[in-house]
Amino acid sequence: MPEGHSVHRIARQFERSFTGPPVAVTSPQGRFAAGAEALDGHAVVQARAVGKQMFLEFDHALWLRVHLGMYGAWDFAGEIAVETLSPAERGGRGTGVVGANEDSPWSIGAPRRARLRMAESEKLGPELAEWPPPPVGAVRVRLLTATAVADLRGPTACEVQTPEEVDATIARLGPDPLVDGPAGEDAFVENVRRRNVAIGQLLMDQEVVAGIGNVYRAELLFRARLDPYRTGKDVPVELLRELWRDWSYLLGVGVETGQMLTMDGLTGDALERAKANRHDRHWVYHRAGQPCRVCGTPIATAEMATRNLYWCPKDQT
Repeated sequence: MPEGHSVHRIARQFERSFTGPPVAVTSPQGRFAAGAEALDGHAVVQARAVGKQMFLEFDHALWLRVHLGMYGAWDFAGEIAVETLSPAERGGRGTGVVGANEDSPWSIGAPRRARLRMAESEKLGPELAEWPPPPVGAVRVRLLTATAVADLRGPTACEVQTPEEVDATIARLGPDPLVDGPAGEDAFVENVRRRNVAIGQLLMDQEVVAGIGNVYRAELLFRARLDPYRTGKDVPVELLRELWRDWSYLLGVGVETGQMLTMDGLTGDALERAKANRHDRHWVYHRAGQPCRVCGTPIATAEMATRNLYWCPKDQT
């Protein structure tokens, strides 16, 4: 599932490539035909990300709300500015692959008629053979300008909202560091401390804090050396403040790099491995049974909040 950093990056792509000119909005799949008709021909004014949800404002006081959920993804194509991607996310490792070098024409600031998939991870495709490219698969909604196209597949939510409905949706969400800034820290602490629920479950509750998914949950708890089963009301306030600040930091790293890189201080070969392979960039996530990178204890796993939780039984007490 795409986590908060991915949705903020998607919103930035819309801000860059779709704000300004009128946008043709269609529903090739047909499931969003009425919504597409309401938005068609209007301009995108702004793109906003709050947690795992994105909102596109159009110039006639209507918004498009999208929640990608488990399987949703946006495919961008056209003259889009492609931000720096890791070797693995560019389609290969090392040199000799599309975008392998920072000075390649695929790096940020060099628009090409490319195809870029943005979801939990990002993958750059080859240059387009025709324009506009035909829809591929079950495209719920297509946004098209003279120079760029965005196709949405498999979202959990895709709907037109009024400004009042957008405000109500956002009001139900917990704080997001990139939206609420330092003020979000107090709201996060209050949301956690008033609940007699495991902190590992609270971090996945989008009404408590927006944007954290399964990867960031596991990594944040390990970085804080915090037992995922400790109840929110029993976590010291200062530790919660540190947790919020670490989430703010990691979210910023994710937005800038496009990766959930949660291990600090990596250099040389270790850093290159982390950029190329997700299994080399995390402390505990998806490492069940493997030795803890700090103490050697096998990483434990259990289901919590319908997702697999990973933690070190020794270091997180």
